[in-house]
Amino acid sequence: GMVLRSAMRARGVFAPPKHKTAYRASGKVPERLTPQRARVLETARDLPAMPARELAELAGVGASVIKGLAAMGALEEVALPPFASFAKPDLAPGRVRLSSSQGRAAQALRQAVAARKFSVTLLDGVTGAGKTEVYFEAIASALAAGCQVFLMLPEIALTSTFIARVEERFGAAPGEWHSQMRPRQRERVWRAVAAGEVRIVVGARSGLFLPWRKPGLIIVDEEHDAAYKQSDGVAYHARDMAVVYGSLGRFPVILSSATPSLESLVNVDRKRYAHVTLKDRHGRAELPEIMLIDLRRQSPGGGEWLSAALEQAVAETLKSGDQALLFLNRRGYAPLTLCRTCGERLHCPQCSSWLVEHRFRHVLMCHHCGHTEPVPKTCPACQAEGSLVPCGPGIERLAEEAGLKFPDAKIAILSSDISRGGGLMETLRGIANGRYNLIIGTQLVAKGHHFPNLTLAGVVDADLALETSDPRAGERTWQLLAQVAGRAGRGGKPGRALIQTYMPDHPLLQALAKGDRDGFLAHEKHIRKSAGLPPYGQLAGIIISGTDQMETERFAQNTARLAPAASGISVLGPAPAPLSQIRGRYRYRLLVKSDRQSDIQSYLRTWLAGVRPRGSIRLSVDI
Repeated sequence: GMVLRSAMRARGVFAPPKHKTAYRASGKVPERLTPQRARVLETARDLPAMPARELAELAGVGASVIKGLAAMGALEEVALPPFASFAKPDLAPGRVRLSSSQGRAAQALRQAVAARKFSVTLLDGVTGAGKTEVYFEAIASALAAGCQVFLMLPEIALTSTFIARVEERFGAAPGEWHSQMRPRQRERVWRAVAAGEVRIVVGARSGLFLPWRKPGLIIVDEEHDAAYKQSDGVAYHARDMAVVYGSLGRFPVILSSATPSLESLVNVDRKRYAHVTLKDRHGRAELPEIMLIDLRRQSPGGGEWLSAALEQAVAETLKSGDQALLFLNRRGYAPLTLCRTCGERLHCPQCSSWLVEHRFRHVLMCHHCGHTEPVPKTCPACQAEGSLVPCGPGIERLAEEAGLKFPDAKIAILSSDISRGGGLMETLRGIANGRYNLIIGTQLVAKGHHFPNLTLAGVVDADLALETSDPRAGERTWQLLAQVAGRAGRGGKPGRALIQTYMPDHPLLQALAKGDRDGFLAHEKHIRKSAGLPPYGQLAGIIISGTDQMETERFAQNTARLAPAASGISVLGPAPAPLSQIRGRYRYRLLVKSDRQSDIQSYLRTWLAGVRPRGSIRLSVDI
């Protein structure tokens, strides 16, 4: 039921669609022709049927005039379809000329589609290699076979850009599917998918659950992206669900990325996935030169975050008329607000996390539950005035520093807090047409954007993501930094990436600077394999939460005692979850670790069948 509900946010999809009533001229003239009636008939004479409100607005009259003419027979009622139909895509070859390597890759994907059976192909190409144009050829083959295609994206912000590219290539706008659509729009797409009327849909992960009439191809763009993992409600990974759907429906799946996930690469090693590579950028573009800035030796000034080397590089780039990017994966102005008098740290009343100052909105915000409150003038603990200070950089603070250091720069900020919907698209268009020359952004800037005039990418703090206990921290940091660096030099001009770090000798950063992807991945595989971590082992998390801390901890301990003994499977915990309180609920975690041969799902089913949460206690499983 929860899975169905994730795709059923379009209201009324099971009710018969309601037709619209429109009016057109019948050719009859009423006996009494007033000036208003004459204007309506003159307007309607050369136009197609339209609703009463639209016809009245065009003629400059009230809706009652339209109704009166219809009653006299001068206008006739026409039933219009409830939704506009989707145009059929043009299957003619694309206008973009593929390189020889792109042509070979496209042929491999076309063959996978032509086989009319389940397969998974990893399209592995460097940033700027033209992977989109390559898998467009596979889309054309699936459409020619009469099938429907779902192009899945990790970020809603990318949807409009991809819709424009699909429309340019195939001459017809695809269907669009994501949570920010209005209910009427969702109903239109839902019905069109079920009827087989819309042939291509571009959208978010929930599009997997649309009622596809004849699915023939799923493409997962940026397949490595963590946004495909849903943890709330129904926990699932959309990339893996796409593969399962393709297997059940017996059609091909294409996974595309410049920085593939370790899971997908290991599946290539195990011969489960085909591997198609693009090792060079398209056209004359070259991969950017990557350099590390040692902040131990080139530390920024007090209260500043840009080193002299990065500041100089930005200034040179702007002076030459090119665009520069500064990347910092921290929303808001500062991640922590501290009292200089008593040391109090402002924290969320509902979560075990600090409140983040958002200076543009003049609020403190919790990034986990959404709680907001005004920035206090006095410390809530000691009542000292003027003692609260921001600690650490956020994207808003970085923009403030950049505005002071580069006063002539035209700055654009790309962040989920600041740029939403039409505002985001307007900002992206402004970057593309040169209205902005300094882009400051969070991870939103690393997701597939193509800015041909951007020649410098600066990473303000590369160490943030390396300081977590997540076993995938290294892999995800590599992917993120490689994608950010890959925004530079995508046009004809050379690009460079400068990465600020206090750990320049870290193996990950050294491999990134040397362009040694294979070396880094081999090292990461060795670590995972030695520790028995995915994809060489299995991990499952059991989160137990409740409003009473003692009761929740006691239930977690009792649940652990019920765990059956099994060869190859171990249970760790319970322990407070990494985020021990969210929205007023205390959280404890059990970790289940097993080798690849064990059936961890059957083990969990057997174990948890005897567990009965009561009262406020909730239990969720994440595999």
